[in-house]
Amino acid sequence: MRLSIDPGKCSGHARCVARAPDLFDVDDEGVSFVLVDEVGPELAEDARKAVDVCPERAISLDAD
Repeated sequence: MRLSIDPGKCSGHARCVARAPDLFDVDDEGVSFVLVDEVGPELAEDARKAVDVCPERAISLDAD
């Protein structure tokens, strides 16, 4: 699965980082970014939860 964030939609709540710290981090401007290119099966559930908690719907998770 491929995970991405639209930085134009991200408001810096960092809920994704709180939910899935192995997948996300926050830059110096408070915008979240993805740490991995591909999400393995062991982190798939964390990725789905991060998508669900984003209030701006800035996170996308696409199946390969």
